[in-house]
Amino acid sequence: MKDIRIALLDMNNNHVNQGFKNIKEISEAFQQQSEENVSIQIFDVRYKNEMPDAADFDIFISSGGPGDPHREGLEWETKYADFLSTIYENNKNSEEKKYLFLICHSFQLASIHWELGNICRRKSYSFGIMPVHKTDDGEQEFLFKNLPDPFHVVDSRAFQFIEPDQKRFDELGMKIMALEKSRPHINLERAVMAVRFSEEIFGTQFHPEANPASMIENLKDVKNKEAMIESFGMEKYLETLDRIDDEDKIILTRAQILPRFLQFAKKNILKFEMA
Repeated sequence: MKDIRIALLDMNNNHVNQGFKNIKEISEAFQQQSEENVSIQIFDVRYKNEMPDAADFDIFISSGGPGDPHREGLEWETKYADFLSTIYENNKNSEEKKYLFLICHSFQLASIHWELGNICRRKSYSFGIMPVHKTDDGEQEFLFKNLPDPFHVVDSRAFQFIEPDQKRFDELGMKIMALEKSRPHINLERAVMAVRFSEEIFGTQFHPEANPASMIENLKDVKNKEAMIESFGMEKYLETLDRIDDEDKIILTRAQILPRFLQFAKKNILKFEMA
């Protein structure tokens, strides 16, 4: 029976982060529920300059992280860009596919790498639980299948992806799957919140791994609390705290997106093995 090898890419640059702990928990739950032998290895990409060899793994989950996603001339940035190209080219040219999920900072890096639009700094840091709307393509997306429209996500970002280059998307066969909520009274373009980069590569600007406990932990950070109150107002902040563990909000999002991605990857890896 085929072993399934998962690489988790820690993009937090040695900052304490709840998100990576959650990614690890979801991966370990998948490992325990699988009949197959599932191995999990962690790579500290930015702080220790560690990068998985694409040939050695089947599934990759690349986390969020702090800072500017544009290149600063660091060694890991070149390695990471090469890694993205390797996975993408492998999937175009090889029968044996590699599966990659990109979260927040990783999603921004990939969107810059494939030149998909304008990844720029937001007017203010965004933090909170917010509704995200599916696009027409997103309505057909199996990772979103059991989620309502809009569905609720944890958003935590200083940067945003706006002004997508539709010509470039079409050229590469990539699709926008979700947009941030529409705010007609605010004259700002809606940010891209999820992209299907290919059949095997998916990315979200939001944090599909987030759970209520990590959200509460993050709100202990004054910067996050203030960002949330600034974005939504005190009333909305208190309401969010009250609704944080509603079964139909971030708990549902966490239970669907990453677990479905892992199951989809496993099914296809095993199908290839048996072919």
